[in-house]
Amino acid sequence: MADNTAQRSSLKEFLASIATIRGDLSNITAPPFVLADKSTTEFPRYWIEHPDLFCAPAQEQSPERRLLAVLKWFLSSLKGQQYAGRDPSDGVKKPLNAFLGEIFTGSCGPENDQTVLVSEQVSHHPPVTACYLWNDRAGVRAEGFTRQEITFSGSVNIQQIGHAVLHIDQYDEDYLIPLPNVKVKGILTGGPYPELTEPCTIVSSSGYVADVDFSGKKLLGFGGERNHVHATIHSTDDKKGKDPVFTVDGNWTETLSFKDGSGNAVDTYQVGSAPATDFKSLPLEQQDPWESRKAWDGVISSINSGNMQGVADHKSELENAQRELRKKPETSEEHWKPLFFRKETGDPVAQRLLDVVGQKMDVAATCGVWKFDRERWEKSERPWRADVTPRG
Repeated sequence: MADNTAQRSSLKEFLASIATIRGDLSNITAPPFVLADKSTTEFPRYWIEHPDLFCAPAQEQSPERRLLAVLKWFLSSLKGQQYAGRDPSDGVKKPLNAFLGEIFTGSCGPENDQTVLVSEQVSHHPPVTACYLWNDRAGVRAEGFTRQEITFSGSVNIQQIGHAVLHIDQYDEDYLIPLPNVKVKGILTGGPYPELTEPCTIVSSSGYVADVDFSGKKLLGFGGERNHVHATIHSTDDKKGKDPVFTVDGNWTETLSFKDGSGNAVDTYQVGSAPATDFKSLPLEQQDPWESRKAWDGVISSINSGNMQGVADHKSELENAQRELRKKPETSEEHWKPLFFRKETGDPVAQRLLDVVGQKMDVAATCGVWKFDRERWEKSERPWRADVTPRG
């Protein structure tokens, strides 16, 4: 009981402190007991925890059906993304702040049909995570990067700056995948939960768009439903989306219902009960020192065992070592070179898709456009940085 009282007191102090800060909270130090047992570099794994949905668009014969499959994959991935694999009833926790050069990699599915992820922290100030996901057998791949800005205004506001592009080889089609902004509500009452409140659009190079509204009419009044979503798919010629070819309604943590333009049901997906495919990473003893779970092992083990002092000690040890590394010219942030992503100044494919919805990339905010170097990945061998580790 004493521990719980101390935690409540510490939480109140933490909330009081962030309520006074005006600006980015990305690197704020949170009490150990509110930390998740994974880093931000691991979060892209939830885009492929249902690899059949990630690959499904390649099996569809019409462009509007392919966009419907992309939309289904996108919406069904949100629960894992926002809750980091936890049950919604358990609430949310703050992920570990990834350090510069941190990498997370692994795969889902059988060996002859793997869907693979490589994620890397390419910048620390500001924090930018880049990732690449692919399934060679299906001919589907996605590439993206995001910078998160976190502020507090009664709820924690997480703004994502960046984008992702999904490509289907067979049809040479590209899809602009938005990275929704998040509000973590219920902070002051001790029951935090994520809510997506801003509309976004998935744009296909085939001439169709999916407009996604997370507010939903049910959220406008009292007793609104959490995580409600309404989406429509229509041609880009139909500027206001008055003649949709498909609609989606439901809840991105529970059930999604899909209908055609005439209102006939075409699909239902149970997000809440759909089992996630096992994500496979190398055993810890075979991982590189720069891999996320290896580097944070002491912190993660302490979180899972409830040893909050161990969390604080292991976390401080790694973070202090990182500060020392950044003081050296050869490992300073301004001279740092990511292992598997290269910085570019633009992305013509993404910009063409953004033009459809009148948006521009903010390249300066993300320290460039980050593209995966697959050849370097395939030729790489552990240890990736020879005798340089996150600890020196």
